Amino acid sequence: MNGTNRAAVKPGQQVDIVLKQDQRTGKLTRGIVKDLLTNSSTHPHGIKVRLTDGQVGRVKHILPGE
Repeated sequence: MNGTNRAAVKPGQQVDIVLKQDQRTGKLTRGIVKDLLTNSSTHPHGIKVRLTDGQVGRVKHILPGE
């Protein structure tokens, strides 16, 4: 599932994000969502989140839960 819809992204989910410095390469970083930083209901490049380790990026994929 892609991360362009805010309603689909919830704290505690495992996601793949693209960090600001990795936008050119598209390198993905995996982590657990701590906070949602985008206020609008959708964003074409992905909802911006903060991971539990403090990294900030835009959600590209929401991974299925257990």
